[in-house]
Amino acid sequence: MWWGTAIEAPDPGALARFYSDLLGWPLGHEEPGTAVLAAPGGSVYVVFQQATGYRAPVWPPVEGEQRPMMHLDFQVGDLDAAVADAVARGATVAVAQPQENVRVLIDPAGHPFCLVRDDG
Repeated sequence: MWWGTAIEAPDPGALARFYSDLLGWPLGHEEPGTAVLAAPGGSVYVVFQQATGYRAPVWPPVEGEQRPMMHLDFQVGDLDAAVADAVARGATVAVAQPQENVRVLIDPAGHPFCLVRDDG
């Protein structure tokens, strides 16, 4: 059994490589318009798909703009180090930060994702 999610992007290969570098997960498959990231163990996949007319979501949501439809959360031990690493790989820190133990970042395609400090 396997499961996963699909994420739209203007350049699916580039976005898959960003998350591959960030997470250390291998790129399982790439072809024009599609790239697949495989979590260790091979039962969880993230598929990145070409989206014609792609509009990046806006965080925090703004009336009339493309809302985030979903986001990924990643648990980390050292929040500051994880944020610095993500930024060095091409993410940006979102202006709005709703919680002390969570950092909202924006991936290179404009999707928000969260780094969540493991408090134990």
